[in-house]
Amino acid sequence: MNRIHAHSFGLAFAIFLAVWHSIWSFLVWAGVAQWLIDFVFRLHMITPPYKIAAFSLGTALSLVAVTTCFGYMVGFLIGTIWNRYALGSAGN
Repeated sequence: MNRIHAHSFGLAFAIFLAVWHSIWSFLVWAGVAQWLIDFVFRLHMITPPYKIAAFSLGTALSLVAVTTCFGYMVGFLIGTIWNRYALGSAGN
């Protein structure tokens, strides 16, 4: 198995989460997030229990910043674990 660059994997996962939560923030701003979350819950046969709050730019920026940092840390950790253990079992 190939080695991966933990830093690059961390950045990729951080960007993925940043984009994902930016899209969510946009949906809240656009006023369609309630419909979407209700739809997803109903697909899972769950009565929708949540109400989407009013859009707040500060909260949206905090959401994106926190999930980006978390994404980097998790991605870096996964990359490090991959390099340590997945390669170790292949005899490299």
